Amino acid sequence: MYIPNSSFFPLIIVALPLLYWAFNFRKQTKLAFYVHDYLSGHDTSAITVAGKDGPQTSVLSFGTIIAVDDPVTEGPDLNSKLIGRAQGMYINSQLDGKGLHLMFSIIFTDGIYKGSTMEIQGADLFAMKEREFSIVSGTGYFRFVRGYGIMTTHFIDIPNLKAILKLDVTVNHY
Repeated sequence: MYIPNSSFFPLIIVALPLLYWAFNFRKQTKLAFYVHDYLSGHDTSAITVAGKDGPQTSVLSFGTIIAVDDPVTEGPDLNSKLIGRAQGMYINSQLDGKGLHLMFSIIFTDGIYKGSTMEIQGADLFAMKEREFSIVSGTGYFRFVRGYGIMTTHFIDIPNLKAILKLDVTVNHY
């Protein structure tokens, strides 16, 4: 019986991870964009669909569910270039009403990512200046994406239920 040279095995153990690293063509993409979330006015893009008092329930009340179709722009001004829509929902999931759970898609409708999507999920403790969320999936350019984002409130008008959120996103994908 032939027994291979034992000095060959350490070479394989070193070479396999190097080959994996060399052929693992993951890209990292960093993006910054703005989501305009308006629950009132002529440019309403989000509505309450359920809560303890039905659709009249405040977004600041525990258990309220909001459906969104928010504009996504390159800059904080609503008149800046529209690059997509944030579509999905969020739920007020904190008993004291100060925290949301987000589940929505960024659907890119213009620019180099047109036709691609990015799926966002996570907590939004909106009283905090910065909060982190997860990027859990995507399509098109962002197929097999994984990553995170930092959300900051660029503008908020609680009495009129309007907010502009800045999302700084870092994702790894193929």
